[in-house]
Amino acid sequence: MRTAYRTCPLCEAACGLELTVTDTEIVAARGDREHVFSHGFVCPKGATFGQLTSDPDRLRRPLVRRDGEYVEVSWDEAFRVVEAGLRPFLGDRDAIGMYLGNPNAHTMSGGLYLTPLLKTVGTRNIFSASTVDQMPKHVSCGYLFGNPLIIGVPDLDRTDFLLMLGANPWESNGSLATAADFPGRLKAIQARGGRFVVVDPRRTRTAEHADEHLFIRPGTDAFLLFAIVHTLFEEGLADLGDVAGHVTGVEQVRELAASFPPEAVSDKTDISPAVIRRLARELAAAPTAAVYGRIGTCTVEFGTLTSWLVDVINVLTGNLDRPGGVMFPLAPHLRPNPRPGGKGFTTGRWRSRVRGLPEVKGELPVATLADEIETPGDGQVRALITIAGNPVLSAPNSGRLDRALTGLDFMVSVDPYLNETTRHADVVLPPADPARKGHYDFSFLALSVRNFAAYSPPVLPPDPGGMDECDVLARLILIASGQGADAGPALVHDMLLDQALTRSGLPAGEVDADGPAERLLDVALRAGAYGLSVRQLLANPHGIDLGPLRPRIPEVLKTPSGTVELCVPAIVAEAGRLRGALDRDREPLVLIGRRHLRSNNSWMHNVPALVKGRDRCTLQVHPHDAERLALTDGDDAQVTSRAGGLAARVEVTDRVMPGVVSLPHGWGHDLPGIRTAVAAAHPGVNSNVLTDDLVIDPLSGNSVLNGIPVEIKAVL
Repeated sequence: MRTAYRTCPLCEAACGLELTVTDTEIVAARGDREHVFSHGFVCPKGATFGQLTSDPDRLRRPLVRRDGEYVEVSWDEAFRVVEAGLRPFLGDRDAIGMYLGNPNAHTMSGGLYLTPLLKTVGTRNIFSASTVDQMPKHVSCGYLFGNPLIIGVPDLDRTDFLLMLGANPWESNGSLATAADFPGRLKAIQARGGRFVVVDPRRTRTAEHADEHLFIRPGTDAFLLFAIVHTLFEEGLADLGDVAGHVTGVEQVRELAASFPPEAVSDKTDISPAVIRRLARELAAAPTAAVYGRIGTCTVEFGTLTSWLVDVINVLTGNLDRPGGVMFPLAPHLRPNPRPGGKGFTTGRWRSRVRGLPEVKGELPVATLADEIETPGDGQVRALITIAGNPVLSAPNSGRLDRALTGLDFMVSVDPYLNETTRHADVVLPPADPARKGHYDFSFLALSVRNFAAYSPPVLPPDPGGMDECDVLARLILIASGQGADAGPALVHDMLLDQALTRSGLPAGEVDADGPAERLLDVALRAGAYGLSVRQLLANPHGIDLGPLRPRIPEVLKTPSGTVELCVPAIVAEAGRLRGALDRDREPLVLIGRRHLRSNNSWMHNVPALVKGRDRCTLQVHPHDAERLALTDGDDAQVTSRAGGLAARVEVTDRVMPGVVSLPHGWGHDLPGIRTAVAAAHPGVNSNVLTDDLVIDPLSGNSVLNGIPVEIKAVL
């Protein structure tokens, strides 16, 4: 037995794990009490890290479909099949579609090799989980700050007042705000005399611990936030503080907010004018305050406008870029911008072939992937590469996408499971499990509520017959570039290292790290903000604390004016559309999703410890609606929407507000051909059979997964 330390890769919190390890397996996992960021915190997912990596259903060798059956083959043979399958489409690159799942953000290979692969394939038909999750936040930050990757995070450790909308960090551990032990940090706000308020259609676990919980009609957060902005101006409470000289467009925002007094939005939101005004006053009066919105504010019709309003309020209350407000982390692999200003952010550089939806951040909405596969003509997607994703469960109108995948000419998946999506693949390429590769959080250290650095070396030796994901992606790059399936991945590793050295200006002799990903990381660290190295991080297995967040405006701004641009034309137009929605009739019954602490991605449902206990895939219904619909607890109910229908077990509870029902996402493990035995024994139902692929947030292309109109009838 020995002890090893590593960062947990299973959510965005970046917690440190202390692992008990033999030569062949991880036998125990607990929180690393000496970790500089998480201080011993661990959630149920992290505690099962060893079970996840040793899952007997996890694929270890490539699979190729022959005569309708999967057979295990050598890596060389698998890549030759991939080459043969993709070769007919390399002359028409848009005939190849690519889908990237969110686990890519949790791997070094995803941070280093995906962009070169996308560029080499050269297709415009790129889709990802971002457009069922977070794209509205990227777009709003792109407009405000000129860079969609510059996202402010709440300074949890120093704030006095936190307003959270559509966020449930007690169960999600936080998102687009890396905060190990998010619940503990919320409790600390209260312990030092501060408050946090939760706005959510459900009384979540986070809401139960809040100083105040406000029920809100799903999808109406933009109305609430605009009414807060209206009140700030009306009562003379707007004060930009230190960023005042770096902000433009304040008067235009005042004009837009004039249409949204609290009295006008109260019936839409179910929040009284008096409460709305009080929230505005509390935000303005608090010594420090932060507004934080997450997935519930993104997966709605006005997701980008809502995300924009979150930061508008942070600006108007003087809480942008100051301690205790909303600040910008500086990750150790990144360098500060030499000067403010830049080209800014644009969308629509190209449009999808069938529905004409604009490109955003280099990709198209996943809501139109089925269109591009099913519709004949030039540029039709005939081959698909999926990497670490399961869109058959995560995409809207997923039943349609599931059917569309059967019409592809060729499909290859880089994935450790034969799941609801990869069961359609002609070739499945499983990467090595997380314990056998190094780990560094390229994405989440740039979103951390405190600056720190940590690198985890592999804790188990390489699988002699397995393949590291960097090598898998490198060989796909070689195939896409025309160099063939038999070319060695070192060609790609060396090319990427040469490019990184050229960009950094470092001499090759300074690189001191083992492994292709580690060498690229070493270059980034040495050229980064703190001048660190992989060797330094190896010498500090519990991480290196780099201190609290520091003000970074104007340095982070990449807008053409070099200021925070509050009011770009796209936002003005969208505010007009919201104004028109004030007069819409209310839907009698709408569906929302929900999270659970023991679940993140669908493959976690294949770990016994994470699915034990009572059934969590239930349809939560308020008692008033249950009485009206003649439903009782434990009944089966038929739920239908424009997109589809399903039967779900009813859970009568006042945790949801009247007129709202809730199903969790990521379930539906009852399809033929999957090899996830534990999940299949706890199948649940796929809520995305009900979500509508025709309804999206127009500025970001993000799917609308909350506030879906549904009808419910008892199953007799």
